[in-house]
Amino acid sequence: MKKRLVSIALLVAVMTAFAFGPMVSVQAAPRAALSVPVTGTFTDALGGTGTFVGSVNLTRFTVVNGVLTAIGTLTGTLTDSLGNVLGTVNQSIALPVGNISATCEILHLELGPLDLNLLGLMVHLDKIVLDITAQQGGGLLGDLLCSLANLLNGNAALNAIARLLTNILRILG
Repeated sequence: MKKRLVSIALLVAVMTAFAFGPMVSVQAAPRAALSVPVTGTFTDALGGTGTFVGSVNLTRFTVVNGVLTAIGTLTGTLTDSLGNVLGTVNQSIALPVGNISATCEILHLELGPLDLNLLGLMVHLDKIVLDITAQQGGGLLGDLLCSLANLLNGNAALNAIARLLTNILRILG
């Protein structure tokens, strides 16, 4: 009973520290972009091969409907097979980022040493640690358990990844 009261007191102290602890104000850095070259071909009206030359400027990452998404702008020039400029492109884009393999912690169980006397048979077990993790993208059960875990935390892992990637863009830009 005493251990339970101490545990509850520690939990309340930690929660209070997070809830009423010092507030930190962070100003956003100026928005920077990472430019990635893009080229492509298409069949023009003359039946020849036209080209597209441009770039994607990634400005940030976010989570859209549970999918990590890169946000930016596509700019470039379309040229026909004769070298004539057909037009330019300046379009905002949202690109879903491919499946990110992630693990979700399902269970972490630690048992201390255990001594058993089974009718004269002495059994001693040292510390036992059981970790169960699900691999998202690794199969049906892993996907299901990670999805359930993400329901409980509101896609916190993806949101954290999006924030980290956006910060990396700011550093590179």
